[in-house]
Amino acid sequence: MLRAIWMIGLTSAVMALGPGCLGTGAALGRSPAATARLEAIQLDEDGLHFIRSGSRERFFVWGVNYDRDDAGRLLEDYWIGEWATVEEDFREIVALGANVVRIHLQLGRFMAQPNAPDPLALAQLARLVRLAEQTGLYLNITGLGCYHRQDVPDWYDGLPEADRWAVQARFWAAIARTCAGSPAIMCYNLMNEPILPGRDPESDWLAGDLAGKHYVQRIALDLAGRTREQVAQAWIDRLVEAIREHDSRTLITVGAIPWAMVWPKAKPIFYDPEVARNLDFVSVHIYPKEGEVEQALAALAVYKLEKPLVIEEIFPLNCSIEQIETFIGRSRDRVDGYISFYWGKTIEEYAQEEGLTAAIMHSWLTWFREHATATGPGLDG
Repeated sequence: MLRAIWMIGLTSAVMALGPGCLGTGAALGRSPAATARLEAIQLDEDGLHFIRSGSRERFFVWGVNYDRDDAGRLLEDYWIGEWATVEEDFREIVALGANVVRIHLQLGRFMAQPNAPDPLALAQLARLVRLAEQTGLYLNITGLGCYHRQDVPDWYDGLPEADRWAVQARFWAAIARTCAGSPAIMCYNLMNEPILPGRDPESDWLAGDLAGKHYVQRIALDLAGRTREQVAQAWIDRLVEAIREHDSRTLITVGAIPWAMVWPKAKPIFYDPEVARNLDFVSVHIYPKEGEVEQALAALAVYKLEKPLVIEEIFPLNCSIEQIETFIGRSRDRVDGYISFYWGKTIEEYAQEEGLTAAIMHSWLTWFREHATATGPGLDG
């Protein structure tokens, strides 16, 4: 419920596109000195952990989701008209000790038509990639977002499954063309929290909203005689193929809901061994509940693949910071990273505000900064 309270008062104003401030995907204008600070992230020889490509040093993810600002605006609502804010936010993220920034791209902002990516949106993404290189931050690029229903094109919402997947493949092909070759791109996340229908067909691609945002999206409305695993595997393979045509190196994942948090015996669909054969690492979203650290650890244990595992969303949403620290401490030996949230306000700014939200954010970001180390969260014991 706290998350819903924090997100009340959302806006969806679209910033006007300004000429003269955009680069191109083919020429990002990277600073050689800044780029040299980053080594591409890849898997080790056993495929079990992340390493830096040049030094071969182990890489541990300690990052933030930068999906919106404190007012609830999505990144693409302000990243052109208020570019200076984005630059400032990236510097503040560096000051927090983070090394990865997870951004969320909306399909409707990048696909002007079913066969036509928006060149201005791609150019602004290229600009963001350059900023990541300059600040020494890695990007987790999560795509196909439909978080604001009003921003979803009517033509897209009405497409049958096969045509919808084709548009999604074109989206990812365009993103991969723009980003390929940059050491700042840690990974492509195909979609945030995709789900599948049950036995009965569904009529809406988007699941329920949370304070006006749709974080969960269906990849099919009807199983049509297929198993859920067959649908998930076909979808993943289609999008991975589109990416690999332009980028053979960057890691690929899917941000999954750990249903074992709700149903302890639930098995992962997107991380079934066969379904996930073309995914490079596991990404799950876990918000431990107060007094239920054991249940959260048990849900995490379901994702035992021979791949790195990142908790891509974690936050004291339903528990105290002390419980989060306990969970991180006890999961640290099986996890290759944690990604929390940053919404454009610093610890110092929250300290000047009153109210429960400001107090929680101040305490959490302070904890996050204090526990940031090059090898993962610095915890006693």
